[in-house]
Amino acid sequence: MTYSAVTRAAVRRAVLVVNPQATATTPAGRDILAYALSSELKLEVVETDYRGHAMDAAARAALENVDLVVAHGGDGTVNEVVNGLRSAPHGARAPMLGVVPGGSANVFARAIGIPRDPVEATHQLLGALAEGRARDVALGRAADRWFTFNAGLGWDADVVAGVERKRSKQASPGLYARKAVAAYLRPPHGRAELTLTMPGQEPIDGIRTVFLSNTDPWSYLGSRPLHLNPGCSLNGGLGVFALRSLSLPTVVKHLVQALRKNGKQRGRRLIREDNLEKLSITATQPVNLQVDGDLLGQRTAVEFSCTPRALRVVA
Repeated sequence: MTYSAVTRAAVRRAVLVVNPQATATTPAGRDILAYALSSELKLEVVETDYRGHAMDAAARAALENVDLVVAHGGDGTVNEVVNGLRSAPHGARAPMLGVVPGGSANVFARAIGIPRDPVEATHQLLGALAEGRARDVALGRAADRWFTFNAGLGWDADVVAGVERKRSKQASPGLYARKAVAAYLRPPHGRAELTLTMPGQEPIDGIRTVFLSNTDPWSYLGSRPLHLNPGCSLNGGLGVFALRSLSLPTVVKHLVQALRKNGKQRGRRLIREDNLEKLSITATQPVNLQVDGDLLGQRTAVEFSCTPRALRVVA
């Protein structure tokens, strides 16, 4: 990541976007965070109450030339805020992003070194503002949606779809594991064949699932990181991890490799590349697409790309 200085005078107005339904957000935590920020900045607090509300709030902040938008929620809240910030008019300066984790996984927050504990994260955010610390990070893009850490077509998106149908329940690692097994045994849309096209290479047919990374780890299984593309970082391009087979031996083999600290992945059924600027995927029938754990629906073709230095984060 590229570090840059931000003067305190440059940050005067802020919007705090809170998802009260996120796993680790509480009214008391929200009030502490709001009090701490309002002691330093002119602050507006927005509590989300519908899907897309965080995106709308961040987009409005961009139009009103707010300096900083702080997302307090899970990865979905962060993703919505990022997409709202990136909707700033062409040529306009988008607000910076701050993150105080409030979800169960908090993958992007962990990737940029933010503590999982909301109080500790608040302290770090205030320290970064006081010291003028900020960093520029790359973002991925899937069709018309930005993502911060991962995207996928096929099995992982089917898992996300299964979890979203249980929105009334906490999105725990156990729930994800159960939905992963269910989607593996009974794919909701069958096992469509995918075709992967990367720059300078012939199209690769016969793929069963594709995972895209904008950083490493790709995600977490509880406290255990899952490494699919260890060469990825928020400085560079996208990583692609694709499997030509979803046989049980293949899946178990790569899951074990993903849980190792070195994250080395090898296999005859594996296609893996790091630091791609763009790629495309087509499917023989509609398949689910997810970005940052948020289901975008079904697609038969998706263009992916990476934009370096797309977002400035205070951390």
